[in-house]
Amino acid sequence: MDPSALTRRARALRAAVRNRRADAAALPRRRVERARVPGLAVDAEPAPGGGLVRFARSALELRVTTAGAVFCGWDGAEPEPSYALAHGAEADARVELEPDAAGGGWRVVSERVTVAVSRRGAVEVRTPAGVVLRREQPPRWWETPDAPAGGGGGADDGGDGGVRRWVQRGHVAPDARLFGLGGRAAGPALPDGRYRLWNSGPGAAAPGDGPLSLTMPVQFVVADAGCHLLFHDNPWDGGIEWQRGLEGAGSGHDRTGRIEVRMDGGPLRYWVMAGTPARVLQSWAALTGSPAVPPAWALGYQHARRDLGGAEGVRRVVRGYRERGLPLAAVHLDTDHHDGHRVFTADPHRYPDLPRLARELAAEDVRLVSVVAPGVKAEPGYPVYDAGVAADAFVRDARGRPVRGVVRPGTAVFPDFTDPRARKWWGGLYAERLQQGFTGFWHDMNEPVSFAAFGEKTLPRTARHALEGRGGDHRAAHNVYGLLMARAAYGALTSLQPDRRPFLFSRSGWAGLQRYGGTWSGDVPTGWPGLAASLALVVGLGLSGVPYAGPDVGGFRGRPEPELYLRWLQLGAYLPLFRTHCGVDAGRREPWEFGSEVLAHAGAALRERERLRPYLATLARLAERTGAPYVRPVWWYDHADRALRERADAFLLGDALLVAPVLAAGVRRRAVRLPAGRWYDTATGRALKGPRTVELDAPLSRVPVLARAGAVLPVAGADGGTELEVWAPAPGVTGGGVVVREAGDGWAAPQLDRYVTRWTGRTTVRREDGAEPDLPVRVRGG
Repeated sequence: MDPSALTRRARALRAAVRNRRADAAALPRRRVERARVPGLAVDAEPAPGGGLVRFARSALELRVTTAGAVFCGWDGAEPEPSYALAHGAEADARVELEPDAAGGGWRVVSERVTVAVSRRGAVEVRTPAGVVLRREQPPRWWETPDAPAGGGGGADDGGDGGVRRWVQRGHVAPDARLFGLGGRAAGPALPDGRYRLWNSGPGAAAPGDGPLSLTMPVQFVVADAGCHLLFHDNPWDGGIEWQRGLEGAGSGHDRTGRIEVRMDGGPLRYWVMAGTPARVLQSWAALTGSPAVPPAWALGYQHARRDLGGAEGVRRVVRGYRERGLPLAAVHLDTDHHDGHRVFTADPHRYPDLPRLARELAAEDVRLVSVVAPGVKAEPGYPVYDAGVAADAFVRDARGRPVRGVVRPGTAVFPDFTDPRARKWWGGLYAERLQQGFTGFWHDMNEPVSFAAFGEKTLPRTARHALEGRGGDHRAAHNVYGLLMARAAYGALTSLQPDRRPFLFSRSGWAGLQRYGGTWSGDVPTGWPGLAASLALVVGLGLSGVPYAGPDVGGFRGRPEPELYLRWLQLGAYLPLFRTHCGVDAGRREPWEFGSEVLAHAGAALRERERLRPYLATLARLAERTGAPYVRPVWWYDHADRALRERADAFLLGDALLVAPVLAAGVRRRAVRLPAGRWYDTATGRALKGPRTVELDAPLSRVPVLARAGAVLPVAGADGGTELEVWAPAPGVTGGGVVVREAGDGWAAPQLDRYVTRWTGRTTVRREDGAEPDLPVRVRGG
């Protein structure tokens, strides 16, 4: 065996033993405990925006915000401090707690939702018309011996002063379907099962696998009666068990859908928002922050591989794209470009002059993107390590020593991103990357990963974190680690390059990651199941509030057959983050490596992506303003259509396009379920009427794409400028669309125009103010 492989195995074994010993020595052992429940209500105290209901053994605070979200906090849990929230949760002074004559308890009534509390602590979420969307049973708690009696409920319960485990079971309509929970390979509508809430990687991303690199307790529930999002603001380890309801199986809880949430600690607090899908995610963005807008180039096609073969290998790849007339926006350098895998370094032999390489690529309109991982090699004399030690920036164990783990460079230490001082120190390191010529950043291994021969591949749960001065351990910090690494980088980059919007995406994160950038699928395995999982991941992430996402096209592990590679590339051409990537032993991912036929069809997909970039830029700005994802489930505008709710093989790109990718081998014709209205097959111009299922051709050269009648899309014209592609509206039906024209990759406000389309014997297009379009117009369909 390779001596270096033996060394890695020995380190991983020692790390696993260290973790187990540390946790066994410091964490309390569970014992048989009696559950505590709230008991009967004692009294209620109204307040602006809601109020407090006191029970015999607990209390529940209700608060409605001006953005329409409702906060529920048990046992003294408050909305803040919170890593998920971007803004203070301002109470809506127009409402307050009031008696609920129908239920005998109390309620708060807002414009979008009513929340009612029974005398035993059950909580119902109702529509303004009084239809029950969800019913939460009274929670139960189990307390360790050193937990403070009667509550506390701080922001994280980080391990100081005891831990309180809890469970809460909710019931939803029998027809309800569950989406979200972050990045999930199964779905988009999640099948029955238990889903762990603990960021883990690297791992396979195939249906049934989990947890994955980016999990979050964001439940997006869709039923005939309406949609709602429920978010448990608690980053501790836990799980959600989902069981669909049984329609026509009698009455009561035996037929409803069941969602049970269990947490190993932390506060019991959650947010509820209801309405249309657009309304729900608008409230979510108002609460957790607007999605960052990527620079325009980041909406183009990007290429990566674990090892591109040094600077000359990068030049060969870029030359290959240019010689074949294929679009390419960026090349990503993985950890192999570092000097011995040490972060914030460059291999002086394989990449002797990175700034020069970056300038050469910039002349070809290609950017360089650098991987950044949090593990810092514990090597005295290595400047990053020495500076981190001097800044006291690394996570420590219960005895005050830096926690040591194992990553690619060997034994490593890890910055404590829950400490503002460590975030500031780490952010300053990105100056070196900018000086090397990098324009964007890709965060990897930040669940965080520490290799171990057995047990969990992360830091010991007893590792100590600052948690903004509150103190606690890794149980409270683990799931927010990637989020706070992104926060450190984004804040620094806005200062280091104030004239440019940062480009940042992260393998791991938590609720609120969209404020700083996006994410990708992680190490999705090569195969047709991995291709299907790619779509499920992106749709689920969008419904969890992270709209800029995409997979490793072709899969990270394994060598895709030509048809699989092509179908993956065709799907990726319509997803926000469009990137090929693979491991060092997984072959190549350049289109010309798969034969002349695949090259021709791949070129068509890449050029179509380039043509749609103005439309994607518009969707990015709309996501910033409204929280609506670029990629939307097909039921987005018609959630009551149950046939649409069950579709996992198609999606909407904005409100104008319906994309039906091919997700299985040998498919040359496929069924597509159309939402209501008129749609055009963009390949033939044929008009189709929904709602119904149609059969469409899906030759190897393309996948079915349909355009909504009346839609206005900004696209790249033949001369390189932007033109309006207008799809003829149906007679008597007004159409239209929003077009955003960027003013560069800086912070200047873009120009936004709204267009209206009508059929008056021919298609007419006007701006909302009645003016003629100042862009060329091309009408299609009709």
